Amino acid sequence: MTKSSDTSHQAPMRLGAARKQDPRTQFAALPYRRRKRQLQVLLITSLDTDRWILPKGWPMDGCTPAATAAQEAWEEAGIRGVVSEACLGFYSYTKTLPEGGTIPCIAAIFPLEVQDLADDFPEAGQRRRKWFTPAKAASRISEPDLKKILRNFDPGRAG
Repeated sequence: MTKSSDTSHQAPMRLGAARKQDPRTQFAALPYRRRKRQLQVLLITSLDTDRWILPKGWPMDGCTPAATAAQEAWEEAGIRGVVSEACLGFYSYTKTLPEGGTIPCIAAIFPLEVQDLADDFPEAGQRRRKWFTPAKAASRISEPDLKKILRNFDPGRAG
């Protein structure tokens, strides 16, 4: 479910061509919930290196960035919830490609309030998922900009 938590509206993206070495943009979901008044964020493991990451993926033609982030959260972690159209921030990283080589990426982050966590989803069995406090999640992440975003995350101030 994709719903806006603010009054701005994103336009669906139209994808153009890019050279292989150009920096690429991905859209990430920052899944969160409150349990006994404690804020928790959900991280998943990457497919290849088993590192803790946010669910994220490439732009989808005809989808908004927030809708893309929500779709990736479903496919990679079985998450359904309400995604904000307001971008929380950005982080950069180097993506290793399956065929070898790397490309620079910038990920835009969209908060997603988790309402349901399914056991059956497209990448079930390929990834682990785990709830962390934002500070603990930051300690498990490699990217410095994402660490800072996680440590300072407050869904009441998001967007």
